Amino acid sequence: MSCYDEMHGWSGEADIRDVYQPVHDWLMQSPPELLEARRRQAEILFRRIGITFAVYGEAEASERLIPFDIVPRMIAPSEWTKLEAGLRQRVQALNAFLADLYGPQECLRAGVVPAELIWRNPQFRLEAVKRPPPHGVYVHVAGIDVVRTGEDSFHVLEDNVRTPSGVSYMLENREAMLRLFPELLAEQRVAPVETYIDSLLATLKSVAPAHARGEPNVALLTPGPYNSAFYEHSFLADKLGVELVEGTDLFVRDDVVFMRCTDGPKRVDVIYRRIDDDFLDPLVFRPDSALGSPGLIGAYEAGNVALANAPGTGVADDKAVYSYMPEIVRFFTGSEPLLQNVPTWRCREPDALAHVLDHLPELVVKEVNGSGGYGMLVGPAASKAEIETFRRKLKHAPEGFIAQPTLALSTCPTFVESGLAPRHVDLRPFVLTGADEVRITPGGLTRVALKAGSLVVNSSQGGGTKDTWVLAE
Repeated sequence: MSCYDEMHGWSGEADIRDVYQPVHDWLMQSPPELLEARRRQAEILFRRIGITFAVYGEAEASERLIPFDIVPRMIAPSEWTKLEAGLRQRVQALNAFLADLYGPQECLRAGVVPAELIWRNPQFRLEAVKRPPPHGVYVHVAGIDVVRTGEDSFHVLEDNVRTPSGVSYMLENREAMLRLFPELLAEQRVAPVETYIDSLLATLKSVAPAHARGEPNVALLTPGPYNSAFYEHSFLADKLGVELVEGTDLFVRDDVVFMRCTDGPKRVDVIYRRIDDDFLDPLVFRPDSALGSPGLIGAYEAGNVALANAPGTGVADDKAVYSYMPEIVRFFTGSEPLLQNVPTWRCREPDALAHVLDHLPELVVKEVNGSGGYGMLVGPAASKAEIETFRRKLKHAPEGFIAQPTLALSTCPTFVESGLAPRHVDLRPFVLTGADEVRITPGGLTRVALKAGSLVVNSSQGGGTKDTWVLAE
């Protein structure tokens, strides 16, 4: 399968795209021994500061490093301008869609999205119906996964709007490049990513309830140190200058949230929560949850605390709902989508299911509620036994799956054991929506499939990350 190479374009190695010329020259001038030494230094640096990612069920989960590739990914100013416009439009539509689902539900009456797809979705929360969040913002932090298939062709692969992760790696990757290759960075006009922290804090404070007087008090709610993304939770709390709290650190009195502090209780106005809806409040969702705080949803419904992201956003995180995003964008913005979806077959539809079953070895099949690269079939890379297993799953519960063509994801030069080689990549830009404005940090987290030929970039499946350089005008 031919794919677009972001350094060379479609020309093979005959030409170098302008945006990559400085990086190409640097790579040609750098001995392999130097690059390998820098790669080892990056690994030592990341291990020293504790950048790890736990994979549940593995004995050494707490010690897993996300591999970091030292060759930056380059994005030209014109490319970023188009991407940014598409991201703004998409997140605007997602927020409008959620406000409508939990309000007048006009999109359901208009048939934009099948009503049964919403009613049967486990992430649709009746508790959020007709209870709008402070300032009407549902998705405060969005991580939109984008893939590139051509010179001017970007597609959205997934919308992550529950508790999207990965931004700490975006920030640490840039810090690593500043330490390892300061001269290379100094030669380029690379847009900064460090502004993300200030943007996130401004976004969170902007959605504080009206009662908040003076400086709103923000806390970051984590499931605790055994969560796979705990490093990111603690990193962000430290950078934001806010308290990192677990559910037991909070209590609710008269529908007001407080956190326990050494100098007495302190009222909390905004909670950046990194736990799923099910675990937020045992009085409303899972009664066996010890991760949240009893009464939290009552305080939220009373308008005394803002939760980012708002409860109920997971319904827009669903891959079956994703397949209707072009229609959702048109309905709520009145414009054609600036970023297209990947073509998607909804296996719940009989004709689509028949097509998928006939072409399983050619397709990627995903669980509608899956994440992290789990619960999916990559047909061209699967064994006959794996394909037949998925065939049985599809016949048994087709509504739980979607299918997509095996995309020829673009490749970027990557430093691997054998030297420089092209590897497939995706991009997760982060979009922040507050009561005042939408903020998008130039770039995002580039994830790279380190295995030759692999299309799976997820960290839990052996993928790595790169620093993403958006060149300024």
